[in-house]
Order: sequence, then structure tokens, then C-alpha cells
Amino acid sequence: MDPFAISGPAIISVSGGRTSGYMLRRVLDAHGGALPAGVHAVFANTGREMPATLDFVHAMQTQWAVPIVWIEFTARRKDGYRIVNHNSASRAGEPFAALLAAQSGLPNPVQRSCTTEMKIRTIKRWVIGDLEWSHWSNVVGLRADEPARVERTKQPRRDRWTVATPLADAGVTARDVAEFWRAQPFDLALAGRWEGNCDGCFLKSRAAILRMHADHPERMAWWAKMEAIPRGVAGRGRTFRADREPYGVMADLVRDMPRLRFDETMIEGGQECGGGCGV
Repeated sequence: MDPFAISGPAIISVSGGRTSGYMLRRVLDAHGGALPAGVHAVFANTGREMPATLDFVHAMQTQWAVPIVWIEFTARRKDGYRIVNHNSASRAGEPFAALLAAQSGLPNPVQRSCTTEMKIRTIKRWVIGDLEWSHWSNVVGLRADEPARVERTKQPRRDRWTVATPLADAGVTARDVAEFWRAQPFDLALAGRWEGNCDGCFLKSRAAILRMHADHPERMAWWAKMEAIPRGVAGRGRTFRADREPYGVMADLVRDMPRLRFDETMIEGGQECGGGCGV
């Protein structure tokens, strides 16, 4: 049975990276080039995605003639989400800032409330509120060369959805994804892996964050600003990570030192967002 022959009700989680984009293409191909009834592709925008990520999602929509629902977290409406598009999508971290304003502390590698609230629960609210589904399949872009992450999806959960991993089931690896995109007329136009999807994600390695400070100081200033806002009890929860310098300190380090040499081996070592944020 073709693992990409997804039947509804199902949500295809489009992270904005190449892997989930490849998965979407395979699902389309398995159904004659269009999504079947009861299957929706959804992209959850946090407002901190790189511009190239938003352009990439939009290109998939237009080049492949596939509807992708763009959704954002909002704390100002009872339903907790709003539908946007490439033109109206937040680009200055507005959904993320709204989430942080409602919390007593910042998300961190252990408590990744950004993924939970802005992606998983925001999509859940839309599915329940607009589609009125009680249970569905959540189709995520985990590959066969990510066995630990795939295995975690098989753990018993008390959610309204079951997780489907068609890429892993089909034996797809990162090499397969890369070969596919090299043959396409459009691609994700990031400078390198350090640009991730979410620009300053705290799951990135320290080297990647330093590179982002060097290349995009105006974008990384947002993360330093969020850490500078007083929150929590006795200052707890004021940094995204306790095991390295705050974003503002790293900005000063980059500003005061000669241009650093970065390569892919220095960038490796960071984690990937469990909500499908990875490239």
C-alpha cells in the first residue's frame, strides 16, 4: 500500500522546510496531483520564520496549485487563531510575542511551549473549530533516517489525532529529499542550515545563533528584546536557555570580534523543533 495515499480526515503538516514540502508533493502525486477530500495542508506561521520560508510555502501553493491553509496563533480571539496568507502573514514575531506576553516564562529546550501553542494547539483549534472533526490523522515529515523521532510518535497519546509518517514508512532519507529539490524549478532559498525556519530558534547550536547574529542582527534583536522583558518570579524564565549566553550577550560578542568563519560542521549539533520546524 502506498504510504502517501492519505485518506481523510487528515492534516498534512507543512513546516516550510524541504522535507515536509517533498512529503506534500508525494501525497499530491499519489492522488493524481490534488489533495483528496478531507485532507488539508496546513502551515502554522509564528512570525519568526525567515522570509525565504514564507516565499517557499507560497511557491508550493502557486507552482503546484495546492491549497495550503496559513494559520497563526492569537491571544486576542476566543478561538485562538486567525487565517492569513502570504501577504497578510506576520513577519515581525507578532504571534510569538503574543504568546510570550501570556506566559510567565520563556519557552526552553525542555518546555517548548512555542511549538505546543503556536503550532500543535493552534492547528488543533482550527480543526475542531472550522472543520468540526473529532479525530484525524496528523501527517508529519519525519524521514527514515530519523528513527528516534519516528519512534516517539508511536508512543501512546491521549490526543484527538494519530500520527502518520509516510516518509519514514517509504524509506525516504535526507538524500532523497535533496535530490528531489535539485530537480525542481524552485527551492527553499536559505543561505544555509543555520537560517533554519524560525530565525533565532533556541534549539539551534550556539554556532548557528552566532552566525545568525552576524548575518541578520536586525532579526536577532527581537530575541534579545524578549529576554530583556521582566517576567517570572525572581527573574526565572527570563532566558530561552540557561546553558549559554543570552541573545543580547551573543550579539555583543559578534559585534566586538572579527568576522567569524562558519562552516556546516560548526553549525551542526543543534536540535530540530519537534513540531516540524526543521529544514
